[in-house]
Amino acid sequence: MPRKFAVFGHPASHSLSPRIHAAFAAQFDQTLQYDIIDAAPEQLADALERFAAEGGVGANITVPHKVAAFELCAEVTDRARRSGAANVLTRVGDGWHGDNTDGTGLVRDLTGRRRLDLRGRHVLLLGAGGAARGVAVSMLDAGVRRITIVNRTPANADALVDTLAAPDHVGSRYWKDMRDIGDFELIINTTSAGRSGEMLDLPSSLVNTLTTAVDISYGEVSIGFLSWARAAGCRHAFDGLGMLVEQAALAYEHWHGKRPDTDEVFADLQSHSVEFASGD
Repeated sequence: MPRKFAVFGHPASHSLSPRIHAAFAAQFDQTLQYDIIDAAPEQLADALERFAAEGGVGANITVPHKVAAFELCAEVTDRARRSGAANVLTRVGDGWHGDNTDGTGLVRDLTGRRRLDLRGRHVLLLGAGGAARGVAVSMLDAGVRRITIVNRTPANADALVDTLAAPDHVGSRYWKDMRDIGDFELIINTTSAGRSGEMLDLPSSLVNTLTTAVDISYGEVSIGFLSWARAAGCRHAFDGLGMLVEQAALAYEHWHGKRPDTDEVFADLQSHSVEFASGD
């Protein structure tokens, strides 16, 4: 039975993961079967088991399944455990092994491609879902000074603070207090606002002369937040396309034992970025 790979999400048809992994495989003259599987939350467990029964050995996990996928794993890496979310699954025996490459992918994009030094920065993290969890862990590992988490459901922000278990470096604030929480060197948007067409109500007081703003989505979904960032005076404003490519490369290397060149794949996707409308 041939080895199969896939991305699981809901919705999932927008995903660039098949295109990215096909580009990686082409670098090594490799033929790869990589599918898109749209599974509603209540269908995820069964969909993953059917996938495994049909030869599935590697799965990328996107919105809204990253926390649920973590809970379905028999084993997880340390970074997945610390975040409580998984975006890369590998079939090992009769169970799934989970990892979280989201945050590491973002750090690689920001420190490598964008040449940013994250050490000592005060970070504002908007959102507290599965992607935010992985991002927070890797930001701490990269040496940021502090992360302030703000979510429209305060209990979710508090839960993420508890999961991270780093009270000296992580705290939460209320969304309604946004105008009074100071300014930040890095603002990361992980919310779903762009996917629903919603504009975030963010004050320009969050921005200083050094601020970099990042939306982990890409294409049309990121336009609203990045437009705010530029109007507010952020020094840099990036979407999540680089993060997407880098986290995919980490998964590919884990599954195939080969590290792909991400720069050429990123450049190709960026040249066609107007075609894309979401984030994985």
